[in-house]
Amino acid sequence: MRVVVVSGGDPGHVVPAIALCLRFAEAGDTPILLTGDRWVEAARAEGITASNVVGLSLADLKDAPDLGLALCDQAADLATVLAPQLAVLEPDLVVCDVLALGASMAAELVGVPWAQLSPHPLYEPSKWLPPMGSGLEAGTGVRGRLRDAVLRALTARSLKQGERQRAVVRERIGLGAQETGRIARLIATLPALEVPRPDWPRDAHVVGPLLWEASRDVLTPPPGDAPLVMVAPSTAWTGAQGMAEMTLEALEELQVRAVISTFAPPATLPDWARSGPGKQDELLRQSAVLVCGGGHGMLVKALRAAVPVVVVPGGGDQWEMACRVARQGSGLIVRPSTVDGLKYAVARVLGDPRFAAAAARAAATVSDVRDPVEVCRTALTLAR
Repeated sequence: MRVVVVSGGDPGHVVPAIALCLRFAEAGDTPILLTGDRWVEAARAEGITASNVVGLSLADLKDAPDLGLALCDQAADLATVLAPQLAVLEPDLVVCDVLALGASMAAELVGVPWAQLSPHPLYEPSKWLPPMGSGLEAGTGVRGRLRDAVLRALTARSLKQGERQRAVVRERIGLGAQETGRIARLIATLPALEVPRPDWPRDAHVVGPLLWEASRDVLTPPPGDAPLVMVAPSTAWTGAQGMAEMTLEALEELQVRAVISTFAPPATLPDWARSGPGKQDELLRQSAVLVCGGGHGMLVKALRAAVPVVVVPGGGDQWEMACRVARQGSGLIVRPSTVDGLKYAVARVLGDPRFAAAAARAAATVSDVRDPVEVCRTALTLAR
C-alpha cells in the first residue's frame, strides 16, 4: 500500500504516527508522513518520507472562546490545503490522527479511503458508560446506572453542538453533512487501559501502543544502587506545570536517585539527580517508579516496561487516564499536586510490590492486540 499518515505536532500524537509509519515500512508498504515541521527531519532520519503541513497545532487554539468551533474551522482550512497534496500523492489509504479532522475531510474530497489513528483508548461515547473525561468507573446498581445516565444527558448537548458545527464546515467545503469513507479505527493502547463496553464499534481495533523514541541520546542515571525514580513532565500544553521541581523536592528525603526526562531541564539539580533528553525505554528498564503527567504515551511506555507510576494529571484526558491506571492497580494519583502528596505516593509505590505486579499484568495484555498493518490491509480489501 501507499499510505499517507497525517498527525499534528504534539508528541503524544506524532510519536505514534511515526511508529505506525515504521510498521508500514517494515511490512513492505510505502508510508508518507505529513506533520508539523518540528518532526519532519526526525522522521526523515528514520527513513520515512515526510513533509510539513500547517494548521495542525492545537496550541494555536488554546485561547479560542469556543474550542470546538475553532477545531472545526481549522479542520476546514486544513482540508482545502491538503486535498490537492493528496491528489498528487495518490495514496491507497490515508491514516488520520484522531485530532487531524481536516485530514479525513481532505481524504473524502479526493475520494480516498481513510482510517483513524487514536493514540489512546477509545473515547467515543457509550450508552453504557459515564462520559469520557470524568474518570469514573461504570456505575453499578440502580443508583450507579442513574448517575451515568444523568451525566450522559448533561454532555449530550455539547456533543450535538459539535456534530452541528462539523456538519456546517463540511458543507462549506463541498462535503455532505455526514462523515463517509472511514474503513477502520486503530486504537493504539494496551487492553488493560480499555473499558469494556457492550456497544464496542465494529470498525475499532485495539492494536497496542505505537512507541518510538524521539531522542537518540543516552542519559546516564546518577551512580549508586538506590531505587531510581524517573520523572517525565507532560509535553502537552494542558499538562501540570512545575512538576519536575516539585518532585525533586518531594524525593529529597527518600534516599532515591532521580532522572528527569525532558528537553528543558531544571536550572539546578542535586547530586542524586540527572536531567536532559534521553532514550526513555532505556531509562524505564532501570527505574523502580515513574512520576509523570498522565499523558497516554508516557503511561503506556511505563506499563509496557512493567514500571508502576505516580500520576500528576493536568487537563485534557490526563485525569481519565490517571483514573484508569489507578483502578487497574498500577499506580497512584496525586491531585492537587503537593510536595507531601508526591512524597507519600512515591514512597508507597516503592514500598508495595503489588503496584509493580499490576504493571506487569498490564504489560502482558499486549498479547491480545491486532497488527495495525493487517487491520488496514484487511479493511481496504473489504472496502474495495
